[in-house]
Amino acid sequence: MFVYDDDSQCCYFNPDSFETSDQFFLIGVVLGLAIYNSTILDVALPPFLFRKLLASAPNHAGPATSVSRPTANHTLADLAELRPSLATGLQQLLDFDGDVQETFCRDFVAESDRYGRLRRVPLCPNGDIKAVTNSNRAEFVELYVKYLLDTSVLRQFEPFKRGFFSVCGGNALSLFRPEEIELLVRGSEEPLDVATLRAVAIYDGWKKKTSAEDEEAVVWFWELFGEAAAKEQRALLSFITGSDRLPAMGATSLIIKIACLGDETQRFPVARTCFNMIGLYRYSCREALQSKLWRAVAESEGFGLK
Repeated sequence: MFVYDDDSQCCYFNPDSFETSDQFFLIGVVLGLAIYNSTILDVALPPFLFRKLLASAPNHAGPATSVSRPTANHTLADLAELRPSLATGLQQLLDFDGDVQETFCRDFVAESDRYGRLRRVPLCPNGDIKAVTNSNRAEFVELYVKYLLDTSVLRQFEPFKRGFFSVCGGNALSLFRPEEIELLVRGSEEPLDVATLRAVAIYDGWKKKTSAEDEEAVVWFWELFGEAAAKEQRALLSFITGSDRLPAMGATSLIIKIACLGDETQRFPVARTCFNMIGLYRYSCREALQSKLWRAVAESEGFGLK
């Protein structure tokens, strides 16, 4: 359903997908429900998609807001968020000082690989016989970007948009900027505050719930969490919650549950991402927990669109 770009680490609609419109409608519904239920989704969608989404929002009668609706125009900067290498190449075409037609030998055609076969799509009437020159190269780039980000994925985006607005429609949406919608869906990239996460954590299954924080396994867990590098901290957070980001409201709104699974064992810690829960055993030493915890994190596979 989606294609992934290694350079930007973002996903976008696959123009050659075999899925039906109903499936893309459901993806839109899921994103809308994520906002409605304050749930973070690990979906690496490019920022311009949220601008595109709000620009196509249905009109609702109601009081005017101070937030202006973003435009639906697609720019080279939008393409750079998804495919930076291609955007760089197109910028070089715009900045080239020599003879564009002789050097690049391009016409007004978008070329793409469709499951091993080259596909050529004219970007304008008679585009296959219209050469790109110094005088019309800006027009070529504009049409090419529009085709990649809009025209080629219209079949996928339209039902996705309907699904999203079937949940999040209404005047309230007009109060948000695109980056705020992205924040609600994907969460915040702010540095993790382990102390705050620890302060709001809850515990389950330990013999004395009032002193669960004093259990050796619990103390060791928070020590390992706090001492880890930023990358490892986010990996552990993703292991527990399914996302390496914090909710839009900050760390205090993310309640991690630490459950006791039993006495000393050779088993690994277990996560239940739907409940933001990690289950620990009463390991005999800090080193045993450290080894098993980080191995479980490193060898786990989360959820996402990639």
